[in-house]
Parts: sequence; C-alpha cells; structure tokens
Amino acid sequence: MQTVETLNEGLKRAYRITISAKEIDALVDKELKSIAPQVRMPGFRPGKVPANLVRKMHGPALEQQALESAVQDGVQKLLNEQKIRPAMQPQVALEEGGGGKDAVLTVEVETLPDLPEPRVEGLKIERLRVEPEKEAIDAAVTRLAEGQKSYDPAPAKHKAEKGDLVVLDYEGKIDGEPFEGGTGTGMSLELGSGRLIPGFEDQLIGARANDQLVVSVTFPENYPVDYLKGRPATFDVTINEVQVARAMKADDDFAKSMGMEGIEQLRELMKGQIEQELNGLTRTHMKRQLLDQLAASHDFPVPESMVDAEFQQIWQQLEHEASHEEDPAAARAEMEKEKGDYRAIAERRVRLGLLLSEIGNRNGIQINEQEMNQLILQAAQQYKPEQRQQFVEYVRNEPMAAAQLRAPLFEDKVVDFLFGGATISERPATRADLEAAIESEDGHVHGPGCGHDHDHDHKPAKKAAATKPAAKAGAAGKPAKKAAAPKAEAKAETADKAAKKPAAKKTPSRKG
Repeated sequence: MQTVETLNEGLKRAYRITISAKEIDALVDKELKSIAPQVRMPGFRPGKVPANLVRKMHGPALEQQALESAVQDGVQKLLNEQKIRPAMQPQVALEEGGGGKDAVLTVEVETLPDLPEPRVEGLKIERLRVEPEKEAIDAAVTRLAEGQKSYDPAPAKHKAEKGDLVVLDYEGKIDGEPFEGGTGTGMSLELGSGRLIPGFEDQLIGARANDQLVVSVTFPENYPVDYLKGRPATFDVTINEVQVARAMKADDDFAKSMGMEGIEQLRELMKGQIEQELNGLTRTHMKRQLLDQLAASHDFPVPESMVDAEFQQIWQQLEHEASHEEDPAAARAEMEKEKGDYRAIAERRVRLGLLLSEIGNRNGIQINEQEMNQLILQAAQQYKPEQRQQFVEYVRNEPMAAAQLRAPLFEDKVVDFLFGGATISERPATRADLEAAIESEDGHVHGPGCGHDHDHDHKPAKKAAATKPAAKAGAAGKPAKKAAAPKAEAKAETADKAAKKPAAKKTPSRKG
C-alpha cells in the first residue's frame, strides 16, 4: 500500500492511497482457500473442486469483497500509521479499482485537536442557597388537590362555564360534507383546557345538557393534517351532559386519600420535591458559571465537521419549533437573522465538549460497567418490550451508540470534579433571585460540550419561543407530538472512534 498526503491544513488532512492489484488478489486467494472445502459441484467429491473452477464460479463476488476489505483495512492502517484521531467518520472515495487493477482511493478526514493542559485552577463559583418557601409548599399542595378534583352532574338549567366538564357528540363538516376523522361520540371535555382547535371550546360556554349547536372554526395553518390546514369547518354538536367540578380540600382527609398519615406528611413530601427542583436550578446556575470561566480561559481550533453536525442538530430543532409557531414564516425569518449566533453556539458546544473530555481523561474519570449497564437498561425502557433486548445488543455492539449514552453521565462527573476543586461561595437568595440570575444569562451565546440536557445553553435573547401546537378536534383530535429534545452528541468522549466502524445499524422503533 502506498500513501501520499495531499492536504495538511489546520485540522484537515487528505490522502491518496494506492493498493496494488497483487495485494487484492492475495486476499481473493486467501478467501478461495477458505471456501474451497465447502464448494459443491457435480462430478467432484466435496472439497475436491479444482481451484480454477472455484475461482470461475465465485471469483467476481470474492474480488468485490476483497476490494471492500482492502479499502477498509487501508483506511484503518492509514489512521494507525499517521496517528490520526478522527473527529468524524473519514470521507472515502474509490477512484479506481476492480478488474485486476490497482485500487486508488482518496481519504479526507478531520483530526481532533491536541489540547494543552486544561487550566482548571482558580475557578470561583457562587451558589445561591434557596430554601423552599411556605407559600410555594402551600401552592404545591393546593395544585395537587385541584388535580384530584372530581365532577358531579350539574343542575338541569346550569349553563356550562370554564372548568366544567361537558360530554358531547360531534360531527365535523367541510363545505357541508363530513370529513374523515371528524366524528366522535361521548367525548369528555373540560372547558378551558385548550385541547381542541382555537375557538371550539369557547362556543360551548353557556350550553346546557341536551342542547344542540353548530360550532364554526378554522383549522390552523400549522394543523398536522395537510388537507385540513387553514380550512373553515363546522361541527354539529350535541351536549349530552354538563358536570361541575367538586373541589377537593387540602386537609387531612385528602392527604389520607393519597396514602399519607395526614396533611403535614403531604406537606413534607411537597417540600422535598420543591427542594429537588431548586437544587436542579442551583446546579444549572453553577454549571453555567463554570463553563463560562472554562470557555474564557481556553481557545483552540475545533473540527469544522463536528461544528457542522452540531449546528444541523440545533437548526433542525429550531425548524421544528418554527413550524408550530402561529406565523412559521416570521419565525424562520427571525432564525435566519440569528443564524450566526446559533453557529457560535454549535462551535462553543463542541469546544467545551472536547475540553471537558480532556479534563475527564487526564483525571481518570470513567463510567464503570455497573453504571453503563444501568444507563443501557434505563434507555431501553423507551422502547417496546419486544424491542428492548435488540436495543441493548445494539448499544453493546456499537461504540458510538454507547458513547452517546455514556456522555451525559461522563459530563456530570467531570462537572462534579471541577466543582470539587473550585472555590464556592454561598449567598442566601429567593427562588425569584435564582430564576432571575439564570434568565439574565440567556442573552449570551454558548452551550454545553458533550452535554445532554442543554441546561447551560445560552441562546440568542430574541429567539422566538415555540408555541404549543394546536390540538385536533375530533378523532383526528390528538395534539401533535411535542418537539423532542436534541439528542446528546457523544462528540467529546469518543470522536476518535468514528472511523473504526461502518455506519451504525438501525435501532428499533421507539414507542408511539
């Protein structure tokens, strides 16, 4: 094999590899010897078919197989000899090969940067210490009680109000004709819940049991069913029953109905949940301070291909959110104005990911086998029961999939390690202070490295918030699925494994 370097600029490398026809033919001969004992042909005893006949029968297929194997081995040999740690899967193109000719291929690859010793001394973090407030605990208990409310039949002449439950039958029509998925019976609907398309529930307010009415609506432009988008429709509605909510009082009886000894035990439970939530917000604030300081003290080139991949992940999520805005075109126009900001987020995310990985590796931070098994089993729960074992095997056989699963816990361990060496001061604060501190940071542009929850992403301040997609009315009346959070990129921990495996196998379908 002959190798010629054709590009060496920054982190980018390119090579031209020539694998001689003789090397490829040797692979074919090796494979022929391997399969010859199993070849069957009329007139010959098993395993006694002449080599020239075996080659004639299986030669073309074996040559193709040998060529593919030679290319794969050649790329791996190149990476080993040049001591290249690829940031992403190398781009390989076969220019010539086959038919007894030398194989000539080009390989383009970006390397991971050689990072200097990370500077982690002198980190200073402020922890805002927030205690659960009595008012917050009371509100949590009240919300819990309200969520357990039940309904009683309303008096005969009662007019439906917001908060009431109506049981109804309906038939939707467009241009006077029923449409598919627009009919239902016995549907229970809490008025004011926002489950149905805008304007539908409002027109039921004031209705009584046994009333029949016609509801006129227009399907939103972002409605999930294409043939209904933006179209006016009517619904013939029959109100079968109106029910009024029976308030549940937050007292000892309610607490006992929840399996508690009394209301004080329930309050303690709510206090613990609020403390857990406050601890999460506090960690988010501290983590942002930490990453800000790391980013300010480290600057090194990052692989453009990794930034591209991260940016595409961000942009796809933004596109999804924009498609559910009231004015998708305006939302996309706003996105375009801030495209450079989002590109900066992607670059910073990659840089911090590589930096956190370097810190973790230099300090012996690892995910042990027990922790990895737990991660796999937890992730497998999002799949259907019959697909969980398939997912487990997939993760165990694909290093990149395992790395992606491992990355969030790895980052948390590195962050905890850095917290342990930082000077941390405390200041009493309220929840409002803590939320204001987090909110004040949202105008900055940066993000996590190998992060999973993006709780330390700083987005452009003017980014349009995604609105909740309107729910369908009727049988087509399930709300569109919520936008999925971006999956973690395992860029930091195992980018150098990208070239060692072909494209990942298909994972099993998730629930839903």
